[in-house]
Amino acid sequence: MSDHTIKSIPKEERPYEKCEQFGAGNLTDAELLAVLLRTGTRGESALQLSRKLLNPIFARDGILSVHHWNIEQLMKIKGIGKVKAIQLVCLSELTKRLAKATARKGLDFSTPASIAEYYMEDMRHERQEEMKLLLLNTKSRLIGETNISKGTVNSAVITPRELFVEALQKNAVSIILLHNHPSGDPTPSKEDILITRRIKEAGMLIGIELLDHIVIGNHCYVSMREEQIM
Repeated sequence: MSDHTIKSIPKEERPYEKCEQFGAGNLTDAELLAVLLRTGTRGESALQLSRKLLNPIFARDGILSVHHWNIEQLMKIKGIGKVKAIQLVCLSELTKRLAKATARKGLDFSTPASIAEYYMEDMRHERQEEMKLLLLNTKSRLIGETNISKGTVNSAVITPRELFVEALQKNAVSIILLHNHPSGDPTPSKEDILITRRIKEAGMLIGIELLDHIVIGNHCYVSMREEQIM
């Protein structure tokens, strides 16, 4: 039996022809994936393979699961070899970069909404909490960013000392903290508020201002500065 391709599908059901006639916006998630995968495997078309990929068994979050797949996991699925696995991982990275490039046009480090939008695609898909430190100069321009914690955001892991060593080395005059809540709910926890206040107080002593601590949820955020809970 020969390998199945998009050409083996009836013409009216082929994603390529459907896209050309009606536009990409009219393709289903599986059809879009099929176009990118191009070919299926022995006994299975690209469209059938794409539908299998999006089955809840493999894709608990539907098309959003693309952001959680890695090469090793994908290669365990029958029909997905190294090349297709790399294609899918690169698709995830491309979508993140497109979203970030779009958000960059309106990026203003004095506006929590624009900061949250810029980092949203980087952080909202993470399944563990991750904290970023943004370092700003006298003109409130970004001069550096670094990940300072992954897995748990708590006072036992994050100390003001490590934050301000980084800030002093880069000659930052102010900093902004961001971290994500994998639950999708950005409501700050008591621990989040405690850490923020400790860092703000330490910054006041050495002359580096904590401007904000932004918690990223799923397409939503909370700015502790805006909420006046710093």
